[in-house]
Amino acid sequence: QVQLVESGGGLVQPGGSLRLSCAASGNIFRVVSMGWHRQAPGKERELVASIFGGGHTDYRNSVGGRFTVSRDNTKNTVYLQMNRLKPEDTAIYYCRIVVDASVVYWGQGTQVTVSS
Repeated sequence: QVQLVESGGGLVQPGGSLRLSCAASGNIFRVVSMGWHRQAPGKERELVASIFGGGHTDYRNSVGGRFTVSRDNTKNTVYLQMNRLKPEDTAIYYCRIVVDASVVYWGQGTQVTVSS
C-alpha cells in the first residue's frame, strides 16, 4: 500500500503563487513517475505536470512557463511551484504516483482557488 499526502493549496489572488507538495510513503520499490492532475467543476481531470524517473518532465500547454514540477528522490516527494496564477487555474489538484509495475495511486486532492 502507498499513501500520498498533499499540502499547499489555498486561496490566492490572480498573479500570485502557490507551492504544492506531495509526499509518498509505503511499500515503494521503484518510482516510475510522480505528478499532478487537476479537475475543475464540470470538467474532466487533466494532466498538469509530471516528472519521470529519468528526469523528463511534461507540462500542460496552458501552464507552460508558469508552473514547475520538481522532486526530492530521497523523500519520494514531488512539488509543483505555481506562479502567475490565473482564475482558470482554479481546481482540485491531485497528486499521482506510478510505482513498480505501473501501479497508480492518487492523493486526496487539494483545492486551489484563484480569485480576487
